[in-house]
Amino acid sequence: MSIKVKFFASLAESVGRREAECAHESGMTVSSVWRQLTDGEALPDGVLCAVNHSYCDLEQELKDQDEVAYFPPVTGG
Repeated sequence: MSIKVKFFASLAESVGRREAECAHESGMTVSSVWRQLTDGEALPDGVLCAVNHSYCDLEQELKDQDEVAYFPPVTGG
C-alpha cells in the first residue's frame, strides 16, 4: 500500500528529488504527504496539487495507489 509522489520544477530542486513514494495511511491528505516527505516543512504558498492528474485542494484524502503531484506557482509576463 503506497502513494506515488512527483515534484516539478523548483519544488523538485528544493526537496532534492523528482519522485518519491510513501506508505499509505488512513486519513492521509495531500498536505500531510508533503509534510511527511519534507520533514514537516509547510507547503509553500501558491503551490498547485493534483491527485491522479486532477487538480485538488490540500485536504484531499488519498487512497492506496494514488499519485500526488506538486507544481510550483506559474508566472508569466
